[in-house]
Amino acid sequence: MPEITIDGRRVTVREQTSVAAAILQAGVSSFRRSVTGEPRAALCGMGICYECRVTIDGEPHALSCQTLCVDGMVVETT
Repeated sequence: MPEITIDGRRVTVREQTSVAAAILQAGVSSFRRSVTGEPRAALCGMGICYECRVTIDGEPHALSCQTLCVDGMVVETT
């Protein structure tokens, strides 16, 4: 089972788990902040709304609902 880091916390997830699901499993409810500072989170779950954007392995604006967890992955929200 993949073990990833979300905002500095190690989380073990099942194979084929999306990053969005892993973030929610870790108890994080805000994936990022809007330009005005409002908390945002996954909305559509299919890559259309872009509300689930996070930084994955240093790459900003990755769609967490469309990305599967890989062992050693580092995810940063907000």
